[in-house]
Amino acid sequence: MKRYAGFKLLIVDDHAHNLFTLRTLVERYMDVEILEATSGQQALDIAVREPGIDLVILDVQMPEMDGFQTASMLKIRKKTKDIPIIFLTAAFKTEEFQLKGYEVGGVDYLLKPIDDNQLLNKISTYFRLIEKERELNKILEQKVAERTAELAAAKQHLENIITYMGEALLVLNPEGEIESVNPAACKMLDYSEADLLRMSIGDVFEEEAEEQAGAFFGTWLEALIRTGALSRIEASFIAKDGRRVPILFSRTAVKDSTGNISHIICIAKDMTGYIRDMDAVQNAS
Repeated sequence: MKRYAGFKLLIVDDHAHNLFTLRTLVERYMDVEILEATSGQQALDIAVREPGIDLVILDVQMPEMDGFQTASMLKIRKKTKDIPIIFLTAAFKTEEFQLKGYEVGGVDYLLKPIDDNQLLNKISTYFRLIEKERELNKILEQKVAERTAELAAAKQHLENIITYMGEALLVLNPEGEIESVNPAACKMLDYSEADLLRMSIGDVFEEEAEEQAGAFFGTWLEALIRTGALSRIEASFIAKDGRRVPILFSRTAVKDSTGNISHIICIAKDMTGYIRDMDAVQNAS
């Protein structure tokens, strides 16, 4: 049974009868597409024009541009540099020429007269390697696609949590500037997201203690550097219309690989209803 359907082989020789012999031999045992060139320049033109050539069988002794020159030109072109090349020669049999063949990018160097079984085995070896590489690439692509889908699903899940959580979420840079917010923060402060992203946390936040006004962010940083998080405190958001919205507020530092704070995550719970209920209880008593 013939194998390697879908593979593409380019054979290059300046003698037509050599091309016919090679073609006949390969077609007898393999179901591959065979392209032919009778010169180095024609081989270059075909290799650049035809997509997906899997292997080149290249005669060394050719006029104008020999096999070594042809191989060198194939290897410097992005489209053809990875195509394996098997050299065939009847004249250049010394070890020096064989080494030169490998130096210019050949993967094998075979001598004429051709040993049919040896040549077929060489061709089969490289086609099997290509098959294996393609199978591995498919597996890798599948794993990458699966991992990408998993990450996308996890990202979407996290975004849904952030979007629909009842607490306000603000992410600050180490200078206290707001870099991202969730819809609950926009609703609580009555600002659009675009407006908030141009602000500092001090524009929309105040702590209860009077003596901390204007200096609280520096205090945060010192504490966050030491502990990484600060326990929840009672404070207020300053809404767009100037209203003070009572909140329960917590801060957590996100540190980079060097241990420096890269972001500060702030979460605020609206305590308006809770405060009102507590006032009612106290008034009743």
